Amino acid sequence: MARPVYIVDGSRTPFLKARSGPGPFTPVDLAVQCGRPLLARQPFAPDAFDQVILGCVNVIADEMNPARVAALRLGMGDAMVAFTVQINCGSGMQSIDTAYRYIREGSADLILAGGAEALSHAPLVWSQQGVRWFAGLAGARGVLAKLVAAAKLRPSYVKPIIGLERGLTDPITELNMGQTAEVVGHLFGYEAALAVDAQAMPLREARGAIEEAVSGPLGDDADNLFRTLRPVFEPLSTRFNDGLRSGAYNGHLEAGTAVRLAAMFRYATGLAPLDAYQSEFGRVGTPGGVIEDLTHALTGAIEELTRPVDAIKHQAKTVTVGISRSDESLLDVALVAAALSSGAARDRLSYKSLRTLAGLDAAVEEVVGFTRYRIEGDVEDEATIVVVDRGGIARDLPLRTERTPVLRGTKHRVATEREVTVAVGRSDGRTLVLIPEVKGNQCTGITLLHARFHPRLPASRMRSVLESYRGRYAALKDAVTETEPTFRDD
Repeated sequence: MARPVYIVDGSRTPFLKARSGPGPFTPVDLAVQCGRPLLARQPFAPDAFDQVILGCVNVIADEMNPARVAALRLGMGDAMVAFTVQINCGSGMQSIDTAYRYIREGSADLILAGGAEALSHAPLVWSQQGVRWFAGLAGARGVLAKLVAAAKLRPSYVKPIIGLERGLTDPITELNMGQTAEVVGHLFGYEAALAVDAQAMPLREARGAIEEAVSGPLGDDADNLFRTLRPVFEPLSTRFNDGLRSGAYNGHLEAGTAVRLAAMFRYATGLAPLDAYQSEFGRVGTPGGVIEDLTHALTGAIEELTRPVDAIKHQAKTVTVGISRSDESLLDVALVAAALSSGAARDRLSYKSLRTLAGLDAAVEEVVGFTRYRIEGDVEDEATIVVVDRGGIARDLPLRTERTPVLRGTKHRVATEREVTVAVGRSDGRTLVLIPEVKGNQCTGITLLHARFHPRLPASRMRSVLESYRGRYAALKDAVTETEPTFRDD
């Protein structure tokens, strides 16, 4: 049977702000300074405890098991069982939860549990390229071999990486904690906006019924139209009024909009006589006039209820949760589908890249081949580029990167700018679409599509293509108007 568990006492140190360098206290220093006065005021000896459990995220090399080191420095005895738990921000609470379960189940009677953290002691680490360079240097035998290995050193190899920043970044999504909070906030806001948008459903049904009836055989007969629509309006009006009474529309609809729509429904369903319409709305109440005014009222209310979800979509940025439902059609665009079918990972193509490809699609007649590259190293320094796969006409083409795998030229520009780029091959004159594959803020690869472009396009379509591709339309217009009074795109 589960035993009752009690928290006997507790203690903590003040929080300290991070400064420009490591602070004076390590996690164990803080745990000891906090634990000494706590143990001193207890009626039992420090070695009376059964266990010590400490939560710590940023364990430093000199204190690989902070709980054990703290227990020894607190004089709790060499035989004291002590272990450290790590579940990021919940580590301290997890230590208390673990202690509670041990005591409840009878495995222990008295446990010292808590958490300690000193984030200013997070280490600076080196990149994998730097680690490999050091490994090669250490493994070189003889003076000449070591000189050759040493000559491979690049400044980026010794550029430090903040360990805490990497530690607070999810290795799967490459989002840090702040970005994760933004994504969660976006998802919560989107779901909340969808709930508000759903409240417009009876209003959309009412407006849809009007539009359908007006386009039908009774469209010119306002009296019959009014009588036909009345039974359709009644349940929809009831749903809307139920929402008003329950407060579901509070904060979502303007008060004036709600009052006007509720009144319009009363006349449309026959609850209010048309004779009173003029005194309330300032115009003679006729069946046609009521239907017209109701349509305008429904449209205004729907726009107000749809506004939150539209704002969320407008604010949406490139995040790993993908694109909104209204933009899923981008994946069906031929040029986007060609990039995905060539092997480019969907989560490595930014939303901006998808939009650019969709805009370019109208200009592309056919995709006839592809080459996919993997980028290794820092694109800001000396990175290399390796062919991963190729198909179509690209399968047998000679490639410069096979002879000299240095990332340079147009591919280097694509990797640094991380934008879709259209180019013409210098040696063969082939038209290419280069698509960056991005993880986090780092370009990890390039998908290159061999494309045939339409020789001519209608002016309106060409304008759309230029507007969607890196602001080319605006640049062209500015270049023309630099010397000409007007710019004609027809």
